[in-house]
Amino acid sequence: MKETSTDRLLGIMRKLRGPDGCPWDREQTLDSLKSNLIEETYEVIDAIESGDRAELRGELGDLLLQVVFQAQICEEVGEFNFDDVVNGIADKLVRRHPHVFGDVQADTSGEVLRNWEKIKKTEKDAETPRSLVEGIPRHLPALAKANLVQKRVARAGFEWDEIGGVVDKLDEELAEVKEAMAQKDAAAIREELGDLMFSVVNLSRYLGHEPEELLNENIAKFMRRFQCLENRLHAEGLELEACSLEELEAVWNAVKTAERKKP
Repeated sequence: MKETSTDRLLGIMRKLRGPDGCPWDREQTLDSLKSNLIEETYEVIDAIESGDRAELRGELGDLLLQVVFQAQICEEVGEFNFDDVVNGIADKLVRRHPHVFGDVQADTSGEVLRNWEKIKKTEKDAETPRSLVEGIPRHLPALAKANLVQKRVARAGFEWDEIGGVVDKLDEELAEVKEAMAQKDAAAIREELGDLMFSVVNLSRYLGHEPEELLNENIAKFMRRFQCLENRLHAEGLELEACSLEELEAVWNAVKTAERKKP
């Protein structure tokens, strides 16, 4: 039988972890690989956004390596192997798509997601339904975590009927921040700021935007404009620290105006 590409990859990983393999690979543990897994995931996202499909192919390979690497470590101690991982996700896909592999009716993506959540709630313990907000990864960035929590509860109907309610809640939270600031209550300011940010995430989600992406785009825009501001000051022989706030604001507005005029 001809060796498959997957068999080849698994064989290479076993060789690297074997007695005559690579010292670095043999030293790795599940814990030591955590940062690599996070890094590779973000590199896949960067490749997607770059539009470079060759780059994406390479980064997906790097991400797959992390799966193979960790499965090999677990196989060595008799816990599970790569085939178990593959069969597990295959079983899960069939189980969570009864509208494709069974006789459940689901004609819209909304119905699919509601069915998905119902199935997930009973998977780990059929006698004890899971909470909708269980299983949220602890290490997700806060914006992404807030967005995921809100998505899950919204699928169950815990959601504003119209965007007006979302905006009103945002206004309410901003007013509570201002009130806490007026009272100079540090603990209340902290709590109300958190509520305000959670409401901003909700508005972003309601409008169909990923808040993590929005903030990253805004950060990139700010950095780009700030660098233009620095370049303008340097061209005029000025030092940033020596300029007044009014002078900086004038240059900042000029940068924004010039940027908006670009085709």
